[in-house]
Amino acid sequence: MMRTEQPKMIALSDYRLPDYLIDETHLTFELYEDHALVHARLLMQRNPALDSSLPPLLLHGQALELLTLALDGQPLTAVEYQLSADALQVQPQHSRFELSSTVRIEPQNNTALEGLYKSSGMFCTQCEAEGFRKITYYLDRPDVMSRFTTTIHAEKHSYPILLSNGNPVAEGDSEDGRHWATWEDPFKKPAYLFAIVAGDLWCVEDTFITMSGREVALRMYVEPENIDKCQHGMDSLKKSMRWDEEVYGREYDLDIFMIVAVNDFNMGAMENKGLNIFNSSCVLAKAETATDAAHQRIESIVAHEYFHNWSGNRVTCRDWFQLSLKEGFTVFRDSEFSADMNSRVVKRIEDVAYLRTHQFAEDAGPMAHPVRPAQYMEISNFYTLTIYEKGAEVVRMLHTLLGAQTFRKGSDLYFERHDGQAVTCDDFIAAMESVSGTDLTQFKRWYSQAGTPQLHISDSYDAATQTYQLTVKQSCPDTPGQSNKLPFVIPLSMALLNAQGVALPLQLAGENTAIADERVLSITEAEQTFSFINVPEQPLPSLLRGFSAPVIMDYDYSRDDLVFLLQHDTDGFNRWEAGQQLALQAIEDVVGQLYETQEPMLDSRLVEVFRALLAQEDLDPAMLAEFIALPGTGYIIEQYEQADPLAIHQAREYVSDQLAYALKEPMLARYHALRKVSLQTPYVAQAEDIARRRLQNMLLAYLMRTDDLDIVDECVDQFGVSDNMTERLSALACLVNSPFHDEAEQALESFADRFADDPIVMDQWFSVQAAAVLPDGLERVQHLLHHPAFSIKNPNKVRAVIGAFSTQNTPNFHALDGSGYAFLADKVIELDALNPQIAARMISPLTRWQRYDLHQQEMMQMQLKRIKNSGDLSADLFEVLEKSLAV
Repeated sequence: MMRTEQPKMIALSDYRLPDYLIDETHLTFELYEDHALVHARLLMQRNPALDSSLPPLLLHGQALELLTLALDGQPLTAVEYQLSADALQVQPQHSRFELSSTVRIEPQNNTALEGLYKSSGMFCTQCEAEGFRKITYYLDRPDVMSRFTTTIHAEKHSYPILLSNGNPVAEGDSEDGRHWATWEDPFKKPAYLFAIVAGDLWCVEDTFITMSGREVALRMYVEPENIDKCQHGMDSLKKSMRWDEEVYGREYDLDIFMIVAVNDFNMGAMENKGLNIFNSSCVLAKAETATDAAHQRIESIVAHEYFHNWSGNRVTCRDWFQLSLKEGFTVFRDSEFSADMNSRVVKRIEDVAYLRTHQFAEDAGPMAHPVRPAQYMEISNFYTLTIYEKGAEVVRMLHTLLGAQTFRKGSDLYFERHDGQAVTCDDFIAAMESVSGTDLTQFKRWYSQAGTPQLHISDSYDAATQTYQLTVKQSCPDTPGQSNKLPFVIPLSMALLNAQGVALPLQLAGENTAIADERVLSITEAEQTFSFINVPEQPLPSLLRGFSAPVIMDYDYSRDDLVFLLQHDTDGFNRWEAGQQLALQAIEDVVGQLYETQEPMLDSRLVEVFRALLAQEDLDPAMLAEFIALPGTGYIIEQYEQADPLAIHQAREYVSDQLAYALKEPMLARYHALRKVSLQTPYVAQAEDIARRRLQNMLLAYLMRTDDLDIVDECVDQFGVSDNMTERLSALACLVNSPFHDEAEQALESFADRFADDPIVMDQWFSVQAAAVLPDGLERVQHLLHHPAFSIKNPNKVRAVIGAFSTQNTPNFHALDGSGYAFLADKVIELDALNPQIAARMISPLTRWQRYDLHQQEMMQMQLKRIKNSGDLSADLFEVLEKSLAV
């Protein structure tokens, strides 16, 4: 049956203060194998900010069986309240009152993984954004903050550990082998930060001494088989706590901080106050089972969730339209933390590569929305790259424009003003305005206007007057519901390089002296010209240094200019960017040659500049690895109005192959030198060692393209004898994507035998195969779906197989017969009945149909329409389909 009623659209302009507040929330959970009882006692009052009338109280609730309901101790009969599928309405008699209820729920059948559910025999919760309404009837909105006291009852043998937010205050045994524990959270919080966990868990403990001398107990709870994978996560937590004190002056406020690892989780992690719940893949690691990238990702995610204690918990969102208030700010904070822990330039390169490939695509697609959206149908659909990554870039621009010292003063004022409050993005900006004296009214357009701004830059040089002029024009394309965008405030970091690559002193007309050799220009108009004086020679501009704004920049660099910048620019990010643009143009050349059925030919400048880079022994290996990595297929596709993904993939493969053959000798020499060090050095997840392995594996991937049997033997050897997952998995991927099928099958079988009991590692085994670009990729993926270790109910498995295939396997997903699109549509339909959030996220590759050529457009649209007509869709999926097909 088709959906006939459109879900309700919620608008920011409709925000109203809550009619009632909840001063205290007292919850008692009785957990059983086939159900749970939730007893709630809410101490409520009429919102004092409103008048004294007593309107009906409307509480949120979904999939709840109401057993009892009482107002001020008096049971209510069915005629004294109104009950619907998603709400409970009661009429209060006094401005202050107590509402008590008991509901029955079935956590074991909760495949959506929202609210209270069971995962691997463990009870756990996920309440952000609106999961709490699946636990009990409540004012489930972030601006209703309450003090929680929680008691959990469960069978002691199966669930010896009972956890909730705050501090433990009491525990005991009860009849029939059951026990209980009570937790009190002294800080008011919205329901989305509530959490409980009950399970048979082991604990790793540590302590942290805060800057004021308090001792905080640190506990990480995991299933027994994972007890040896906790140390990296614990170390990351302690680094995060120290960094937040040193950089932001934020001290942890409770006496205990807990992390729980859960196998079935829709997101990466959740910052519930004092009780963070993590997807196991985002917190468990050791050398034998987790790659360097996983170690770094864990360090970043642990930091992100910990930093939320202030930027999200102590100061939270007034409403979900303000989601980037906490997420964008915290992503910026965790990015800076990671930059301080590792290579700052490499971290920036990684962040920008991800932003431009994925968030820019979101900005250019049917789901484009501002950092603070004006409306939404289903809030789960707005946990997007725009909210997180672009939101972080908005905060970064503030940091750039105001300077680190002023930004810190602004954040201090923000936390001081709003501690314990639910606030808005405007409140954050107001704090920055107060400390800087800067009017940021125009800057706030970043929060209200969707799309990726474009900078068109031209220049001229007058040798007679030694004057250099830089003209900048900004524009922003139309997005759904928005056209005729007003100018943004765009910080443009720049320098002028002389013929030797030295940055020249910069002096604008009207200034008495040169201020520095790098500066930030504030672009505020549709067109601006900046005149630099006392420029002794024709310079080459280094523009958008450090990617100082999330924009698309157009400046007419020649290829020789790009070679020069890659070799000489003093900004590490811009060196990488020059190489990316040079490689992009070389790949585009080949795409054009393939279209015209010409013999493809690679621009020799790319080969020679890579050769020169490989010869630089003093170049940071992490930087060299980034410099010689070609742009990803997804990013290349985004450069075309209508892309042919198969031609782009073929061209990129050709360029990769040519580089491998042309540079085989220096690549092999560097690989041998790096591999020798790896064999002699025990695994350490530190920046220098990570950099070495990154370059080593990059070189191996190139070398395996040469089909040299000796190199194949070396790849097999790296797979077999390495003491760490980074080298082993990289070698496995090289084999699986090679024509050496016997070696690949032996490696896959060996890997699966060794790690069969480790679901996180098996996810990597799944992903390597699902992303393999060899022919018959869909057939392999279909086979993986029937593997005993795969479960479509587990989000990690779905992402590892279906997600990897649809986002990383270009030739097979975009097969000309449309089979890849039909496969994804089938799985999205199946997933929507189980887990709407995951279904809505998995469909994303089909929603970008406009980016492709007409043949692919038609096939993608056909599958989107088939999904839409498949039955009674969830609100999550319905909204995505409506927007995708409305274009």
